[in-house]
Amino acid sequence: MIAFEDATVVAPDSGITILEPTTLTLTERRISIIGANGSGKSTLVRLINGLIQPTSGTVTVEGLDTVKKGREVRRNVGFLFTDPSAQLIMPTAAEDVMLSLRRTVPRRDERVRAALEALEDLGLGDKADVAVSSLSGGQRQLLALAGVLAVAPSIIVADEPTTLLDLRWRAHVGALLRSLPVQLIEVTHDLDSALRAERTIVIDQGKVAFDGAPGDAVALYRDLMFGRAAEGSA
Repeated sequence: MIAFEDATVVAPDSGITILEPTTLTLTERRISIIGANGSGKSTLVRLINGLIQPTSGTVTVEGLDTVKKGREVRRNVGFLFTDPSAQLIMPTAAEDVMLSLRRTVPRRDERVRAALEALEDLGLGDKADVAVSSLSGGQRQLLALAGVLAVAPSIIVADEPTTLLDLRWRAHVGALLRSLPVQLIEVTHDLDSALRAERTIVIDQGKVAFDGAPGDAVALYRDLMFGRAAEGSA
């Protein structure tokens, strides 16, 4: 269970409130989060594994405070970025997955075996010794996911994981994420993907504008965006 209790984020340099006091309990297996660029949705999900710490309030994952127990939380929460380049740093695919395993699998031979299995599971078995830079965008996102899954998290936070992908890879990566036997929290601009969740949260101007059924959430989000577009053209 993920719990936000009056979690607030204020930019330290400007004093601008990025996320208003937010209280949520997230228990569903598939949760989508939608909102305009700059609305605060990425800030919200980065609180879950301590990439961002709340200025006030708390965020807990399975009872662990993300500030006080950040290392333990990050063992349970895998994070997938929009751009896989943000988390792929080793020369080859196998080496990158092995890097994710360095703390949990001390022996090198076991790390090699575990990395190869992780790559095989995602259809990248033949890419183990291939340079990361030569992989396609979709393959790099799968590789980033392989590194996340290799350490067996119980929760995956995916922050717009298909935004940079073409239509084919977007469908493939999206379907793969939804098939995983873990809790998935996905920030997305793909409203079709958002509709496949059990619960959808709309973030608008740093606040939770809606929290509930995906269809109702998407309808409200469309009204917000179209309404602002109409105001801007008036």
